Amino acid sequence: MGCFECCIKCLGGVPYASLVATILCFSGVALFCGCGHVALTGTVTILETHFSKVISDHAMLTDVVQLMQYVIYGIASFFFLYGIILLAEGFYTTSAVKELHSEFKTTICGRCISGMFVFLTYILGVAWLGVFGFSAVPVFLFYNMWSTCAAMKSPMANLTSIDSICVDVRQYGIIPWNATPGKACGSTLGDICDSNEFYLSYHLYIVACAGAGATVIALIHFLMILSANWAYLKDASQMHAYQDIKMKEERELQDITSRSKECLNSYT
Repeated sequence: MGCFECCIKCLGGVPYASLVATILCFSGVALFCGCGHVALTGTVTILETHFSKVISDHAMLTDVVQLMQYVIYGIASFFFLYGIILLAEGFYTTSAVKELHSEFKTTICGRCISGMFVFLTYILGVAWLGVFGFSAVPVFLFYNMWSTCAAMKSPMANLTSIDSICVDVRQYGIIPWNATPGKACGSTLGDICDSNEFYLSYHLYIVACAGAGATVIALIHFLMILSANWAYLKDASQMHAYQDIKMKEERELQDITSRSKECLNSYT
């Protein structure tokens, strides 16, 4: 076998569907975790600077943000390991299917592991749907603030007093009602929208939401792959069982034939 044939054989054993799903999963998780971490830090900075200048008013929010950042670290580590495991499972299943008619045999343990991955990926997919919905909430809040600033600056608005236009973050439950000042009006609101923290956090939340959506798509892709692989392994197991029974029957038939010939020869 030449070098070209070896390369073709190696490329034929690569699970391309699992590889694409792994790359998409890694990209989505990286975008969600990286952008979400930085955006949370920028959000706390905006609140401390403009909406809640007393530390005790937003102490609980700061603790929740820190907890979410630690959760982000755990999510990144877990999905890095889980993506590698699913890719390895794809290589294993591809090898099992490619060598269906050889001496390679799938075991009950291998099929059980594939079924376990199907169930776990389904649970993670449902969980990430919730994460995707949750990540859209800050995008909605920042969009409301940005659209308010855009309407305030628009010459078509024909506003007599911009100081009457306010954004009160207390109504969203982010900070308590006794927080001071709790809202931003007029030129203060415009300065917030023009600040680098607001611009960066807003766009990072959008990217994080897109990353969560990409992760959901990757997990759905993984779920389809794992379901197909589990079915292939089941068919492979049944095919090997059929081949074993067929070989045993052929051996028994050969033994009976050989015994009959021996008996006939001895009789003759």
